[in-house]
Amino acid sequence: MYKPLTIMAALIVALVAGMVIGRYVVAPGASPVPGVATESRREILYWVAPMDPEFRRDGPGKSPMGMDLVPVYADTADRAAGIVAIDPAVVSNLGVRTAIAERGSLPREIDTTAYVSYDEDTVQHVHTRVDGWIENLAATAAGDLVTAGDLLFELYSPTLVNAQQEYLAALRSGSASLKLASRERLLSLGITAAELERLDGEGKVRQRLRVYAERNGVIADLGVRDGMYVTPNTDVISIASLDTVWVFGDVLERLAGWVKPGQAATLRFESLPCERYSAEIVYVYPELDPVTRTLRVRMRLQNLDSLLRPNMFGRVEIDGLETGPIVHVPREAVIRSGHDSRIVVELGDGRFESREIRLGVESGDRIAIRSGLRAGESVVVSGQFLIDSESSVGSALARMQPGDDTP
Repeated sequence: MYKPLTIMAALIVALVAGMVIGRYVVAPGASPVPGVATESRREILYWVAPMDPEFRRDGPGKSPMGMDLVPVYADTADRAAGIVAIDPAVVSNLGVRTAIAERGSLPREIDTTAYVSYDEDTVQHVHTRVDGWIENLAATAAGDLVTAGDLLFELYSPTLVNAQQEYLAALRSGSASLKLASRERLLSLGITAAELERLDGEGKVRQRLRVYAERNGVIADLGVRDGMYVTPNTDVISIASLDTVWVFGDVLERLAGWVKPGQAATLRFESLPCERYSAEIVYVYPELDPVTRTLRVRMRLQNLDSLLRPNMFGRVEIDGLETGPIVHVPREAVIRSGHDSRIVVELGDGRFESREIRLGVESGDRIAIRSGLRAGESVVVSGQFLIDSESSVGSALARMQPGDDTP
């Protein structure tokens, strides 16, 4: 009867003894405090500044701000490095899309404003060579069309009248030297050879000098009116041809090194939506505009149908010089902030890393990466902002995590 009771009592004593031993006898490397894990079993990879994860040291110390460095353990290294793990289902729900970083040349395409101007090589500036008065002004306003040989205006000048009288007197005198001197003087005052022939034949002084257009075009500038007194310094009329026009483009200062004479360009104008004009840069101006900080380039276009008009605005696409081999990604993959640029890299198995990068040139929808990324890596082009935010929070929490696992 007493034997089963004795056996039961022995079992209870053994159980209690085991609990006591388990409470106070600690396994090697285990923490003697219940519920607290030991740090000696956690591997420290490096030490970082709490406020600056880029400041790393191999051992304890102080940060530049005077704060104690905190350890980064192997089991939290991913989070401290900005690496996050996301369930594939969540990745799918976020609409995450990726693209491969490529290595190759990028065409440096420049898209900027353009405007049309007169071809200054074709502009005829009309001045008088003597003082006088404008009479019978045929041109009435800037923009009027003129044809070569059209009368522009007549000029009354006492100086010209006297010079003609002297020439006729020289003819009557029979002196060859006097005749030659008088003839040269009339030519220097603006009398044409045809007018001299008329003077030789008729022998009559013409009171007004007739001035004719030398080429077809439009009046670009009209600086006089009937009855005005003019001198050789007066800009009377400017005539420009519209058969060819100049087109100017303004290139941003940071892109100034991408352009040179001979580069191809494509022009389009809002008023001519169906037209595309091919041109090339014929001149790059030597200085920048001090106000707009842009570099002016010039192109020349044939305009035989006169569709292009001065002061018309449009767009020009210049085929810039290509870069050398460089890593580049879609522009939408880059996360820009006020102080740096970042990109989210897919590491596989649902792991993503947010990295700081240095940007290079931009070309169309691609952008070059100067450092921080290798060709062939997969970058996130959609949903990267949410992943980057999660990465930033995770790495900050990992750095602030205490050195033990106290619950």
